Amino acid sequence: MTAPDVHAPAADVLRAAGLRVTEPRVAVYDALRRSPHASADAVFAAIAEGLPSTSIQSVYNALGDFAEAGLVRRIEPAGRSMLFELRVDDNHHHLVCSVCGAVEDVDCVVGHAPCLQPGESHGFTLQSAEVTFWGVCPACAVAES
Repeated sequence: MTAPDVHAPAADVLRAAGLRVTEPRVAVYDALRRSPHASADAVFAAIAEGLPSTSIQSVYNALGDFAEAGLVRRIEPAGRSMLFELRVDDNHHHLVCSVCGAVEDVDCVVGHAPCLQPGESHGFTLQSAEVTFWGVCPACAVAES
């Protein structure tokens, strides 16, 4: 599947993915454009004022539909809320601040999927690798010193 054009109108991206275009889905997609690595709660907070009839459940439903259609990638840092991003066209990794939870993208360690090779594949055909680097972001490092 070809990655969606994240700059195209949300309605066009949804249609191209075979999804029905609804106001909440468009709002959720646009919220992810403004806030990469957003949790469902953060997306809901971003759209709730403009769409007061939208529920957190409709946000979860939209995000699930987007993930199934390949429009978003789920990120699950240990001990943190599930996050969603629109960058699905490569096998990149993430830096997570262990103090404030800030998340930044890091290009693939080697450059080509799966980026890393396990010592034993147990017969699996490898497709991707998920790596999370943990550390302290610059802002938190300054605050701690």
